[in-house]
Amino acid sequence: MICLDCDGFATWRQQARQLLAHGIDPADVSWEGADDLFFGGEGLPEGAGPFLLRVPRSLLDLLKQAACFIGPQRWSLLYEVLWRVAHGDRTAMLAGDSLGSELHRRIKQVRREIHHVHAFLRFTQRGELFTAWHVPAHDVLAEVGEHFIGRMGQQRWLIATPTDGLAFDGQSLDYRRECPPEWRALAHGEADAGQALWLAYYQHIFNPARLNPKAMQGHMPERFWQHLPEGPLIPQLMSQARLGKQRDGQAEGVAARKGKAILSARVVPTTPGRG
Repeated sequence: MICLDCDGFATWRQQARQLLAHGIDPADVSWEGADDLFFGGEGLPEGAGPFLLRVPRSLLDLLKQAACFIGPQRWSLLYEVLWRVAHGDRTAMLAGDSLGSELHRRIKQVRREIHHVHAFLRFTQRGELFTAWHVPAHDVLAEVGEHFIGRMGQQRWLIATPTDGLAFDGQSLDYRRECPPEWRALAHGEADAGQALWLAYYQHIFNPARLNPKAMQGHMPERFWQHLPEGPLIPQLMSQARLGKQRDGQAEGVAARKGKAILSARVVPTTPGRG
C-alpha cells in the first residue's frame, strides 16, 4: 500500500500522474498519510513509468473543482475517477454513474460554498486596510480572489481563515496555504467607527413582518452568523418578531417614532366606476 500526504490539487496532480505512469491501482493507494493505521508506508514510485495515459481537459477541470471539497476520501475519489477515465471508461465523469454522481455532488457543494463566501463574508475597515475573518466549509479561499478584486477595486484587503489566507495589495493577489499569524491578528482586530453605523442601519431596516426563519436559515445558515458583524443582532431581532413586533412591520425603534400610523397604513385601491 502506498501512503501519501497531499496539501492541494497541484500536489495531488503530480502524485496521480506518477501513479498512473506506474500503473498503480486506486485500491493500492491511500491519501491518509501518517494517519493511516491499517497499511504500511510505501512512498510514491520514483522515475519514469512504462505507461503514458491521456485524459480529456474537461476531466481535469472537474477534478480541480471537486478537489476543493473537504471530506472523507477527498483525494482517493479523484484518483478513482481519473483511473477509470484514463483506462477508457468516461462514464466515471457523468452524474449517472455512481462514482460520477459523488464527483458532481462534491462539485455542487463547492460551488455553493463559493457563493456563500461571496454573499456572507464581511470586510471591516481598519485604517487603509479592509480585513475579514471567515470559516469556509470547503477549501475555496483560493477561488474567490478575482471576485473580491472586482468588488473592492484597488482597495487593500485580506481574508484570514483557520487554515489559509488571501491578501490583495492593490496590484496583486497573495495566497498563503498557511495563514500567517499576523493576518489572523489583523482580521480579529478592533473595528472602526463604521461598524456601529452598520449595526444601527441593519437593526433599523430589519422588517419583522417579512421574517421567515426557515427560509432565512436556508439561504444563510446559522454557522455564518457568528462571523458576521450583524450576527449577534439576528437572534434578538428574530425573538422580537416572534413576540409581536411583526404587527408593526418595522423595527422597534422605527415603529415608536411619530408618523408610524402613516408609514404602516394600508392603501385600499378603489374600483373605477364605483362611488
